[in-house]
Amino acid sequence: VQLQASGGGLVQPGGSLRLACAASGSSLDSYDIAWFRQAPGKEREFLAAINWRSSTTSYADSVKGRSTISKDNAKNTVLLQMNLLKPEDTAVYYCAARNNVFLTTTAGGYDYWGQGTLVTVSS
Repeated sequence: VQLQASGGGLVQPGGSLRLACAASGSSLDSYDIAWFRQAPGKEREFLAAINWRSSTTSYADSVKGRSTISKDNAKNTVLLQMNLLKPEDTAVYYCAARNNVFLTTTAGGYDYWGQGTLVTVSS
């Protein structure tokens, strides 16, 4: 499966962004899709994940309550809506996929990665 992340950009603190992860090359019916981010000098951090078949979701505490992960079946795309953005949300955001029914928050558990999209939160 190939993943293409998009939707990053410059946003002011308190603003919102919607990131998209478009998948191709395979049906996602048996896949988990997740979003991670990596800030300079920091490890890759799990944000949210969704199981395509069941729509079960999981969120990291750092984004819970201000982010929503969802899927668009028609477009084979997973979306991450992020609200109330903070400067510390500045990072490169990646989507990832794995062929499994059990959600995991570990980056090493994902086999396929998109190229990343940069989100900068600054006034």
